Amino acid sequence: MLVRFWGTRGSLPVAPRADSIERKVARALLAASGLSFADEAEALAFTHDALSFAAARTYGGATTCVEIEGSDDGSFLICDMGSGLRELGVHAAKLCARGERPRVYNFFLSHLHWDHIMGFPFFGPAFDPGSRIVIHAGHPDAEEALRRQQEQISFPVPFDGLRAQIEFRTCVPGETYSVAGVEARLARQYHSHTSYAWRFDRGGRSVVFSTDAEHPITDMENERNFEQFFADADLCICDTMYSLADSVTLKADWGHSSNVVAVDLCHGAGARRLALFHHEPTYSDADIEQLHRDTIRYEEIHRGDRPRLEVICAYDGLEVAV
Repeated sequence: MLVRFWGTRGSLPVAPRADSIERKVARALLAASGLSFADEAEALAFTHDALSFAAARTYGGATTCVEIEGSDDGSFLICDMGSGLRELGVHAAKLCARGERPRVYNFFLSHLHWDHIMGFPFFGPAFDPGSRIVIHAGHPDAEEALRRQQEQISFPVPFDGLRAQIEFRTCVPGETYSVAGVEARLARQYHSHTSYAWRFDRGGRSVVFSTDAEHPITDMENERNFEQFFADADLCICDTMYSLADSVTLKADWGHSSNVVAVDLCHGAGARRLALFHHEPTYSDADIEQLHRDTIRYEEIHRGDRPRLEVICAYDGLEVAV
């Protein structure tokens, strides 16, 4: 399977301010002082080799949308419909126009909050009468939520103005669903109006998508259940929106988790790789990069005799082979 991240922020989309880009350019110029480059390729190589990720690039600002490539028939497997879905739709339309992929889109929703569905009205394939869209959700009111955000008071194009064939399937925890050769199952999570984690298994490989999930430190049964759900996963995409201190004090009961809890769950589950995800919208690129460093250090300190858990930090445009 190949996992593509189209949107990795939480709560609302964000864009870099002009002054933040200006500072990145200034720091790059200082780092390159006295050097010269023959062409753009050499300059790009310098930015990759000599500058940190936060100094040279950005984690992005689109809200949650993750694609998992690996279906038997080439159909699309997409987790959530955040603002990153717009760009995915542009990309998908080009592939389909060239006949490289079928116009079939399988969505798996974590929950129905606006930052996780706001991209659907801008999803180009939804306006294509030749497209088929199947929306899998643990919420029986998923269709209601999507229709409501396209009511006239909120959006100029009504849901019934979409031309694709759209189907809703309500899924329940404990069941396994076979979708285009991939086995999918879901688990209930603590979050307002409930959130669901999804696990995808294919050919002995597994990806877990677990965002907008709070893991109360007093609920050990919940921790054991999630360790089982994450068990031996090759990649766990986890909500790491807050620090541990914030998640258990100021922002307790806000329905989100921390980098520390994610590492502990992955350690207990024997997972192989953790992707930090659903970044706090007020965090700068430098803040997210520091969180990544802190998480790697925490994993090293608390690993014990377990195999190493690789910790990566998701950004818009990242691709991870599983």
